[in-house]
Amino acid sequence: QVQLVESGGGLVQAGGSLRLSCAASGRIFGINAMGWYRQAPGKQRELVATMTSGSSTNYEDSVKGRFTISRDYVANTVYLQMNSLKPEDTAVYYCNADLTRWGYRWGQGTQVTVSS
Repeated sequence: QVQLVESGGGLVQAGGSLRLSCAASGRIFGINAMGWYRQAPGKQRELVATMTSGSSTNYEDSVKGRFTISRDYVANTVYLQMNSLKPEDTAVYYCNADLTRWGYRWGQGTQVTVSS
C-alpha cells in the first residue's frame, strides 16, 4: 500500500507564507500526477493545484500568482508554496496522488488558518 503524509500547515497572518509538503511512501510503481486540494468549513473540496509527471501545472484561479506547486520526483514529494495568503485561503489542505496500479490516494489533510 501507499501512504501520503502531509506537513507544513499552521496559523499565519494575512500576507504571510507557508510551504506544504506531501511525501508518498510504500509500494510505488509510478506517480502520474500529484496535487493539492482544499476544503473550507461548509464548502466542497476544491482543486488548488496539480502537477503531472511531465511537469504540466494547473492552478485554481484565485491562487494563480500566489501559490506555486513543485515536485521532487526522486523523493516522491510534492510541495505547495503559498505566498500572500488571505483569510479566504483558510481550509484543510489535502494532498492527492494518481498512482500507477493503485489509482487515486489522499493524504490525511493539514489545517491552514490565515488570520486577518
